[in-house]
Amino acid sequence: MTEDLFRADAYLRTCDAEVTVADAGGIVLDRTVFYPTGGGQPGDTGILSWDGGECRIVDTRKAKETGNIVHIPEDGAPLPSAGATATAAIDWDRRHRFMRMHTCMHLLSAIVDGEITGGQVGDGKGRVDFNLPDTSIDKEAVGAALNRLIEEDHPVSATWITDEELQARPELIKTMSVKPPTGAGRVRLMQVGDGVDLQPCGGTHVLATSEIGPVEIGKIENKGRQNRRINLRLVTP
Repeated sequence: MTEDLFRADAYLRTCDAEVTVADAGGIVLDRTVFYPTGGGQPGDTGILSWDGGECRIVDTRKAKETGNIVHIPEDGAPLPSAGATATAAIDWDRRHRFMRMHTCMHLLSAIVDGEITGGQVGDGKGRVDFNLPDTSIDKEAVGAALNRLIEEDHPVSATWITDEELQARPELIKTMSVKPPTGAGRVRLMQVGDGVDLQPCGGTHVLATSEIGPVEIGKIENKGRQNRRINLRLVTP
């Protein structure tokens, strides 16, 4: 299975790797810095280069059958040979915006008291859907609280617990639509500050909340009788 270097260090921008598969279905490396689509976060894009060639990677996905991370080249791009050494380089500015927004969405979930029914990390924007059937949301108050947590510069770090520990602490799971991956024996938790937020997540995040920068609360939408969608936007690109 592909070694996912981004899991231990989301700030890695490049890595050298061996090509294990390169065909019409995509390119598989033995290790990668490319994050695959999942958990509401889009897959990374970037460049894969090798001796004598390079190709543009337009998407990254995880194969259900093997668990390998598959790099999808643009149509008509040249492919490396299996066994070749390649350099994988992500589009860093795009990834960093995802990291900032993903962490911001965790902060929002710490402010709004409701189960999460959906969410999507976008490029400089994002949304979180909450199960709030009888609650009105004060847009100004939520925005002020969110930016205050950002400015307080809380550290963001990862820790791990066992599958059994997670089962014993169901309150850690805030999402109704996406369940944390289990079966590998342990689950990664993302922790913000001292008691600000703690929940399972496999996405990429910044190291401190101040790195997010100022944000704006956009439209708050009713999506059905219970769902309330809060849209977010990074003020600085």
